[in-house]
Amino acid sequence: MSLNIYLSGEIHTDWRQRIIDGCKGNDFVFTSAVTNHEASDAAGDLLGEEEKNFWRDHKSAKVNAIRTKTLIKNCDIAIIRFGDKYKQWNAAFDAGICSALGKPYITLHSDDIIHPLKEVDAAAHAWATSPAQVVEILNYLSSQS
Repeated sequence: MSLNIYLSGEIHTDWRQRIIDGCKGNDFVFTSAVTNHEASDAAGDLLGEEEKNFWRDHKSAKVNAIRTKTLIKNCDIAIIRFGDKYKQWNAAFDAGICSALGKPYITLHSDDIIHPLKEVDAAAHAWATSPAQVVEILNYLSSQS
């Protein structure tokens, strides 16, 4: 089974690479938001410098949204990672986009943030606590074709 898989969320750990490595040999294409924090923050700078951070962030968010929305619309499934160190509002927003578009998604997070993510998890097709569990799910999907 060929799958286009969008990897969303936390950018401070190697979870993406662990999933990609664990799925080698499958006909999967992996895409992701920009994971270079500085590049993502500067995306709007292409349109001119801003004096206030609000407008710099606003423009960068809009430029980044072009990529994010396109990749989510084109994916077959999304993996949405919520890390422990930072609040990933963007990941929650991506989950909402997936839900609105009817795109299946798997949440990936530790059990200590179940409560704040209860609505996000309720719309997910699965909740995993480790990249290894995500790999097992994706490999299962591929093996059933």
